[in-house]
Amino acid sequence: MTTSSVPPAAAPASPEVRRGRARMGFGLLGPRRDRHALSADQVEALALPVGDDGMVIGVDASGRPSVLGINRPTAYDVTLIGGLWTAQVLALRAAATGARVTVETGRAPAWTALAQAAGGGQQCIALHDVGRVPPQGASAGSPVVVVRDCGMRPPRGRVVSAPWQSVLTLLPYLSPVAPRLLEKSDLVGVQRVSPDEAAQIGRIMHLPQAETEALSTLADGVTLWCGARDRQFVMTQATDAETGLLGSARRMD
Repeated sequence: MTTSSVPPAAAPASPEVRRGRARMGFGLLGPRRDRHALSADQVEALALPVGDDGMVIGVDASGRPSVLGINRPTAYDVTLIGGLWTAQVLALRAAATGARVTVETGRAPAWTALAQAAGGGQQCIALHDVGRVPPQGASAGSPVVVVRDCGMRPPRGRVVSAPWQSVLTLLPYLSPVAPRLLEKSDLVGVQRVSPDEAAQIGRIMHLPQAETEALSTLADGVTLWCGARDRQFVMTQATDAETGLLGSARRMD
């Protein structure tokens, strides 16, 4: 019986040979082109239709996205004189940025469905009774947004704004505590109010006459946002998922 000889194993090919085979078997290398380069002036000419990083809170009068950077390395206070619907949309969108949202509220049933639906099964919106919010342990890797839905006269919060921990206080209407909140807030949002309330807000916020008069005629979902240096009317438009969960935009609840 003849025994066939087994050929010795071939020595492994060198990296250069393997690269050559790969090139022959899988096509040619693409053409060589110069790298794209821009001067500093050309870079400054580039623009995106957003003003900052953060969450989209709506569109401005020109239809461009209005963006609020809610997760900040410094303390940030926001006061919204408006409806629950807008506050809940903002809470959902803050959670979508990766923030943990804590809601301090005296009407937990109004927030329960939202808290259960947000996060795809993971708890990213937590509800607490008024005055019972524990320390949140906010950090750059785990920012926190505290939404205070505590009625017309919210008590002083146990958990206040801090680095990576913003606080949004919702007031359904102008109240005796509103002037103090408006004066200390970094950002103020005002939705439709009565003409008398509009006049008071205009004096507190030093608004032009035209904007003051407009506050009593705003459509549902429209907010006048006032910062330290600028003001902007913003229409908050719900996504299909937000509409399915919260319904259509409304000022009253």
